[in-house]
Amino acid sequence: MNALLNQLKSEQGALEKHFHYLHRHPELAFEESGSAAYIAEQLRGWGYEVTEGIAKTGVVARLKVGDGKASIGLRADTDALPVREDSDLPYKSEVPGKSHMCGHDAHSSMLLGAAEYLARHRNFDGTLNLIFQPAEEIMGGAPAMIKEGLFERFPMDRIFGLHNMPGLDVGKLYFTEGPIMAAVDNWEIELTGKGSHGSMPEKSIDPLVAGAALVMSLQTIVSRNVGAKDSAVVSVGAFQSGDAGNVIPQSALLRLSTRTCTAATRTLVLERIRAISSAIAQAYNVQHVIREGQPGAVLFNDGDETQSCVRIARDLLGEDNVVVPGPTFMGSEDFAFYAQQKPGVYAFIGNGDTPMVHHPKYVFDPSNLAVGAAYWVAIAQSYLR
Repeated sequence: MNALLNQLKSEQGALEKHFHYLHRHPELAFEESGSAAYIAEQLRGWGYEVTEGIAKTGVVARLKVGDGKASIGLRADTDALPVREDSDLPYKSEVPGKSHMCGHDAHSSMLLGAAEYLARHRNFDGTLNLIFQPAEEIMGGAPAMIKEGLFERFPMDRIFGLHNMPGLDVGKLYFTEGPIMAAVDNWEIELTGKGSHGSMPEKSIDPLVAGAALVMSLQTIVSRNVGAKDSAVVSVGAFQSGDAGNVIPQSALLRLSTRTCTAATRTLVLERIRAISSAIAQAYNVQHVIREGQPGAVLFNDGDETQSCVRIARDLLGEDNVVVPGPTFMGSEDFAFYAQQKPGVYAFIGNGDTPMVHHPKYVFDPSNLAVGAAYWVAIAQSYLR
């Protein structure tokens, strides 16, 4: 076994201490004050220069060793989900309706484990920036940190991310050059009509019927506009209108999510949503308002840096435990915004045969903690020679 990996495995207890604490105390996007305080306290104790309050609850820890000019960023996410955990784990969530069903608690624990090791040994030459980012789940944390000067305040040449993934072999690392995750756009469409008693529909302008027509029409965007060899998804995840069976409501609200893999397809899909929404509103005589969320971005791995990370991972874990190319996903990650600014690599670590992330029964495999921490240490030692 690689000596570094063996050393991190011997520190499993410390890794699980962080993991269990963060898992028991989940916090939603931009509310991660408790998690941020815990993380900052650990990092200061190990000698890092710690900056809190970036994008409300973000933490950046900086450690400079030697005279090296190179500087890198390692990023973990900290936010939880509004999902009730369905498990009997002794460290299960203590907050009703909130849980770490995506493994961000584990990602932060891996980076904390690496941070302690690197601070103790200091066997690198250059500047290490550890980024504990809020609000990944709503695609807001990375843009907010960039807007608040992340790269100006903490200069770095490259940036790296890591995420666990159910369905992939436990402990293996997966790398893919180029686009690996889709751009997401989360929008709201509100239709406003004229309410009436259910017995007198002729006196209404029914936004519910218009909304139903809009839901069905939006499904034609991918099937009739996007080429079969391209990839796109348009999903209406919420349709809210009315409260009683005998009342025609005043308004209807649709919340939808789109996933696209190229800039051209994204433009096409979003333009079709606007056009169809306008046409449906006109046809059904309702008013409509579209509220566009954070603009999406495709997550793109730099080719040269990906190959470097593959070599580092193979040295650490062996040839059989590094998969190239790995899978790509229609899910989205706001790490994409960092990768637009700096050469970046986003890897996956397999979580085995468990329910998918965001599922109430999802469980992170704790044996991955040492693997992830060792990978981070290896990245730092390799790039900061």
